[in-house]
Amino acid sequence: MNKEIKNHWEGKQVFITGVCGTVGRQILSLLSQKPNIGIIGIDINESELFFLKEEYQSKAGFDFFYCDIRDLKELSRLAKGSHYIIHTAALKHVGICEFSPFDAIKTNVLGTQSIIDLAEEIKCERVLFTSTDKAVNPTNVMGTSKLMAERLMSSASYRNNGKPPKYISTRFGNVLGSRGSVIPLFKKQIKEGGPVTLTDGNMTRFIMTLEDATHLVLESLFIGYGGEVFVTKMPIINISDLAEIMIEVLSPEFGINPNDIKIKTIGKRPGEKTYEELTNSEEIRRTIEMENYLCIIPATAKHNIDEISKKYSGVISCNVTKPYNSSVEIKMSKPDLKKYLITKKLI
Repeated sequence: MNKEIKNHWEGKQVFITGVCGTVGRQILSLLSQKPNIGIIGIDINESELFFLKEEYQSKAGFDFFYCDIRDLKELSRLAKGSHYIIHTAALKHVGICEFSPFDAIKTNVLGTQSIIDLAEEIKCERVLFTSTDKAVNPTNVMGTSKLMAERLMSSASYRNNGKPPKYISTRFGNVLGSRGSVIPLFKKQIKEGGPVTLTDGNMTRFIMTLEDATHLVLESLFIGYGGEVFVTKMPIINISDLAEIMIEVLSPEFGINPNDIKIKTIGKRPGEKTYEELTNSEEIRRTIEMENYLCIIPATAKHNIDEISKKYSGVISCNVTKPYNSSVEIKMSKPDLKKYLITKKLI
């Protein structure tokens, strides 16, 4: 992040939802390195909150509380005085949301509206919502609920007519190495001697590291003017390549011959896609391409895309012609993917 963005944190209090999650915790770790900053973190994971409090007990201005994002009254009490809200709390597992759709709606949609209501009540400066590639042309409850949350953010920004709070969203691909990614699962299966299970051998995915994801969050908070969805440009892989590379690299570490580890195709889970999308055909007409991002302007914007683009720095194009889709973009080669995984210390 550039110097100007770094200076935005000085003397600020940040309210983080889902602070015990993979992304929330990494954001906390990065922000804890900045001087003169306060953090209030909330979660409903009691055990992880306990360990988090122990870890940061000597850090002045940092505190963590058990709180549900659907409880506006408690949110208001805890977040009072916060300048920025980073909203990472959600039900994120596709299968869980498919079988508990109402809970997904209560957390991902109504919970996000609670955060918007909170922001208006405490008059904070900026709110960032962490979305997912599954929000694009969604085929499952989780993606649908995240898309609705994105629209709530854009709508809140439109109603404010350019005044604070500024509401901004980011879309992630798969965060490799997180608790919800396939890497811990594949590693466990390899350690046990296999088989390594794939739902579909042709499956493709956008990927990013935890560090990339958190820097996206922290940078997007300040480069947006309100209502946008920021998408990071990121590598694309075949999941079958990932499985084969992990077997090749990790099997010897567990004293197993790689040839003894089989790959088993088990079929797609409910709501699962064979590919992922980060933009769709409707959105590209209002998408600005930057060096590291695609910036999707809200459909409610009052000016044309060329006029709007003048506000942003580092614009490459206002004429994006195709959706960002993992099935049609160039995938990483197996040697490049292997190097990426080892260099990033993911395996």
